[in-house]
Amino acid sequence: MTIEKETKSSMEGAVAHLQSELKNLRTSRANPSILDSVSVEVYGAKMRLRDVANITVPEPRQILITPYDSNNTGVIGKAIENANLNLQPIVEGNVVRINIPPMDAKMRESIAKQCKRKGEDAKVVVREVRRKNNELIRKQKADGEIPEDLMKSLEKKIQELTDSYCKQIDEICEKKQEEILEI
Repeated sequence: MTIEKETKSSMEGAVAHLQSELKNLRTSRANPSILDSVSVEVYGAKMRLRDVANITVPEPRQILITPYDSNNTGVIGKAIENANLNLQPIVEGNVVRINIPPMDAKMRESIAKQCKRKGEDAKVVVREVRRKNNELIRKQKADGEIPEDLMKSLEKKIQELTDSYCKQIDEICEKKQEEILEI
């Protein structure tokens, strides 16, 4: 794999990781992905919630969890309570309901700051990829493997990729912050 492709692949990985991290941040609307981190102890093993139940959003501020086995309803409710998501599950017969309370301004600001921090972390990863690959290029130049004009060209391409991915990260975070701050 060429250095340019390797750089692009690593930077895309940083953006993909950021997007998966941001999916778990709470917004004012119900979103089943906030439960992705919840594990449930069933059948003697820890399993992801989505593997033992159907998760739907019947209303904008409500999540409905229907276990595939109705005997697991109570266990699912307890697992959500213990997940420290600030959500209060309501066990009703064979289903678990979660009403998403509206966020106050302080909570919105706190989550928006988390979003910004995660974006900055992703940009640090992108810059680290740039630094590592620029060092590799300079080493190849010092060893006589590539000429100086190719080194300069590759450094320029890597910088363009860095700028592009940092801009993409900023746009993703801006969009998510708007979603978080929306009332």
